[in-house]
Amino acid sequence: MGSTKKFNIDRQGLKQGDTIGNYTVTAIEPLEEIDSTLFQLVHGPTGARHVHIGNHDRENTFGVAFRTVPADSTGVAHILEHTVLCGSEKYGVRDPFFSMLKRGLSTFMNAFTASDWTMYPFSTQNRKDFYNLMDVYLDAAFFPKLDSLSFKQEGHRLEVKPTQTPGEPKELIYKGVVYNEMKGAMSSPNQIMGRSLVAALYPDTTYSNNSGGEPREIPTLTHEALRAFHARFYHPSNAFFYTYGDLPLADHLSIIEDKVLARFTRIDPDSTVSAQPRWDRQTTANARYPLAGDENPSNKFQACVAWLTADVKDSFEILVLSVLEQILLGNAASPLRKALIDSNLGSALSDGSGFDPDMRDTMFACGLKDVAGDAAPKVEQLIFETLGQLVEKGVDRTMVASAIHQIEFHKKEITNTPYPFGIKLLLSFTGPWIHEGDVLSCLNFDHDLERLNREMAIDGFFEGRIRRYFLDNPHRVLFTLVPDQEMEKTEEEQTRKELAATLAALAPENLARIEKDAATLAHLQDAREDLSVLPTLEISDIPPDIEAIKPDQVEGVTRSTAYNKPTSGILYFSCPTGLGALPERLFPLVPFFCQAFTGAGTALRDYAEMAERMDLYTGGIGLTPVSGTGFGQVGECLPFVTLQGKALDRNVSKLFEIITEFVSKYKFTDHTRLKNLLVQYKSSLEGSIVASGHSYAISLAARTLSIASHLAEMWHGIHQYHYIKGLCERLEDPAKEKELFTDLERDLSTMADLLFKRENLRPAIVGTPSSLIVADRLIAAMVDALPVNHGDQLLPPHIPLDKGLPFEGWITSTQVSFVAQAFTTVRMGHADAPALAVIAKMLRSLYLHREIREKGGAYGGFATYSTQEGTFSFGSYRDPNIRRTIKVYQDACGFILGGDYTEDDIKEAILQVCAEIDKPETPGPAAIKAFYRDVLMLTDERRKQFKSALLLLDKPRIQACAERYFKTAETSKGTAVISGKDPLMAANENLAPGLPEFEIHRI
Repeated sequence: MGSTKKFNIDRQGLKQGDTIGNYTVTAIEPLEEIDSTLFQLVHGPTGARHVHIGNHDRENTFGVAFRTVPADSTGVAHILEHTVLCGSEKYGVRDPFFSMLKRGLSTFMNAFTASDWTMYPFSTQNRKDFYNLMDVYLDAAFFPKLDSLSFKQEGHRLEVKPTQTPGEPKELIYKGVVYNEMKGAMSSPNQIMGRSLVAALYPDTTYSNNSGGEPREIPTLTHEALRAFHARFYHPSNAFFYTYGDLPLADHLSIIEDKVLARFTRIDPDSTVSAQPRWDRQTTANARYPLAGDENPSNKFQACVAWLTADVKDSFEILVLSVLEQILLGNAASPLRKALIDSNLGSALSDGSGFDPDMRDTMFACGLKDVAGDAAPKVEQLIFETLGQLVEKGVDRTMVASAIHQIEFHKKEITNTPYPFGIKLLLSFTGPWIHEGDVLSCLNFDHDLERLNREMAIDGFFEGRIRRYFLDNPHRVLFTLVPDQEMEKTEEEQTRKELAATLAALAPENLARIEKDAATLAHLQDAREDLSVLPTLEISDIPPDIEAIKPDQVEGVTRSTAYNKPTSGILYFSCPTGLGALPERLFPLVPFFCQAFTGAGTALRDYAEMAERMDLYTGGIGLTPVSGTGFGQVGECLPFVTLQGKALDRNVSKLFEIITEFVSKYKFTDHTRLKNLLVQYKSSLEGSIVASGHSYAISLAARTLSIASHLAEMWHGIHQYHYIKGLCERLEDPAKEKELFTDLERDLSTMADLLFKRENLRPAIVGTPSSLIVADRLIAAMVDALPVNHGDQLLPPHIPLDKGLPFEGWITSTQVSFVAQAFTTVRMGHADAPALAVIAKMLRSLYLHREIREKGGAYGGFATYSTQEGTFSFGSYRDPNIRRTIKVYQDACGFILGGDYTEDDIKEAILQVCAEIDKPETPGPAAIKAFYRDVLMLTDERRKQFKSALLLLDKPRIQACAERYFKTAETSKGTAVISGKDPLMAANENLAPGLPEFEIHRI
């Protein structure tokens, strides 16, 4: 967060009991670990609560949350979250939220619906932008229009399906952004498991309902119920405000009071979430999930045990349970994880495994996925036997120390991943906060940690908690997730029958009203709006510079690229290792090699001992494949794996002791462990396909455009899944299984032999001087002990590229689609690159959002431009359409060529691109990113030229660029769709003239 010395606690002249306007300061506390001050306040007239975390961070954050307690599964909280962002009292435009995404320099804008709260947060580094966004967010949350057409667009509506031939009978269909989002979400085993577990464990509370919405229940929600839900819950008496950063607290409070609170008086929203009444005996439950018809369902069940545990307000017990989670499940050596995985009953931990501390009563779950239908009692027995043995024999003190170290490390580390740090802090205490818990204990857990250290000194502490929360806790459920190969078809048929019955019962005037509403909504979606009512930044508000981070000369550091940065007492290590000498046949194995390298043990220690040491002394050690294209003169693909690690300063020696053992003593002879790693990896890939279908589809569409794109698909796409799936199929025959692991042992060893040569390692370290000196000395010793051979392998790979372009459909179990298209343009360094980056933003905000989300009902539609690869891509997420979306992509080219946009539209797209360029990162990760730019020869001068050219773009330059790249023939674009079988087959029957049929594959 910027300073090398501790933040001098700034109370802004306040003390507990002081008033600011109508606010009373209820607490002021130092947060020394993050150089900040915590302020807690209450607004007297309304009861609104406010937490402010003040510090020197320029990335300021605002959020407002409401306790939202749905009484059914119509998705009212979720649909309301969407609909409040569709116009408000002051900002009466159709879509102020998405419009503001392009009118500022926000580093984060979003809204979240949880089981019992709804939140609207944003972050930005620009003061003017901060107050612009605060004004829009406050007006949206407290004074939304909530008109019926916005409800129909975002929630659900009936429309008459467009007919393909004259005289075809009319057919009704459901549309709506949330409706289709939840159809996609509830196609995922992970989502179904999580939702169903909670419903089974909390049957008497709001948690028994799906706050996101069940697709079959969403169409029963009325507009009146939506408005009533807002009136009850979106009130200051039920509001939790949050601010973070270096802007003055008094300014925030004054604006919130003037714009919102002064217009309200206190009410009782009756939003308290009651505790779930405790059971006196265990129960069982199950749920179904859709499985493709061509898959074998016999080992596609999941089985787990879930317990209701501590009250979310009990910060000490939450810490105890967090430590227990780490002890039991945190790494490969954890006894419960190890027992489950080593049992060979399943492939990986079940979805939902772990401790969930966010609900009124917290929960803990564990089990296995990919088990047989009768495995649940065996899984349950194994879990209780393992826990019983831990109580009888005692919990290993090293495991306890390791678990506490992991919690300490992650509390100490300041990162902006996956959210800006201010938002991460907010999410860390939202659950306890909205249930009247202690915010301070969530942010500063030293008091609870001191108590834990005292109580742990008494023998049997954790053993007693295992007995209390697990062995002797009757409030638990034995849960089974059941594959159903008919489920998707059955649900679709039920929906068709329901809609047919609705159509048959409709009076002519009601059918006419449906058609009229659809036409009115389409007209509104097409209408150009005057957005001048919304606040905006100007080009002059964009800082012209880029952040340039250079290596530092540190006395005593001679072998590593060093960055002297304030990293909160953490040392970061990263080391690219070139793959240029790798034989072509081994490239598909690279991702699994990365997993096995740190997961299979060494010649000195088995995998469990290495996992335990990593957790005890480090914040993680890993190997990751990278398939980037360099920015040298030729611009060739330069694939490498990067070896990374991080540790608290006190553990730097241990970090490199472990890394050195991995690098110099690798061994892949534990075939049982390799098998477990392989099936776990397959399971994780399988589970990610529906959740990240848009990314997989774009990777498929782009895979023949460059060697780097080809490798990205080979390593991270559907082709990687197919490769791993093929390896796992050899496990079904004992002879083939033995041969497989003989081959793997040989191939993994060959890869390590090729990679870990003295000249092939380029180490970089980030931290404070004393740690850098220690780290560099240990790195030098490690590298000098490696064999000398092959030289630097950061070279282009010898891999042929298929020049054909895909036009493919990939079948999986999902009720929605992911539609992607990609084509080649130019890379950063070319004069047209800035314009292409801006065109991507313009297409997304001006065209695709309207056509794919608002009209088409998909969750999202987007365009992306890769400055590194020069690839331009279209994608859709949770999309009910295939044929229509491809037509939208075709017409997108015409839209950008047609020039139906203004200089203001271009300015807003420039703001969006610059927001990405200037997105802040904390010192450690920022230095590592700078190092990898140097590795790929992306100079600061090239980056500066790119940004300078961005700021000079105008409409003639944009149109000239569009002329050059957006007349690309359809035959020059790769197209890929991930969907269910029936939508793909239907799309093949109705594709536009001139397009080939999809080549159909099964995932």
